[in-house]
Amino acid sequence: MKLKWIMGLAITASAAAALYFIIKLNLEFAILFMLIMFTFTNTARTFMYRNQGLLREAKWMLWMALFFGIASLGTLAYILLV
Repeated sequence: MKLKWIMGLAITASAAAALYFIIKLNLEFAILFMLIMFTFTNTARTFMYRNQGLLREAKWMLWMALFFGIASLGTLAYILLV
């Protein structure tokens, strides 16, 4: 139960940060926080599917979470270097 609350707060915080940067028209950081939000949501779905016994779907969501995590790191590197 505690993990659900932590993941929910992380998803909410990253979505709020993305919305803030969209309003401020800072699209690089908005994209970064949207990618982070996608990483958190896919990670949460991985745990949910695994607990339900849907291993194929859990594996798919894990790979999606890894993809968005790597994309987040790439976007962060782009922001810092440019």
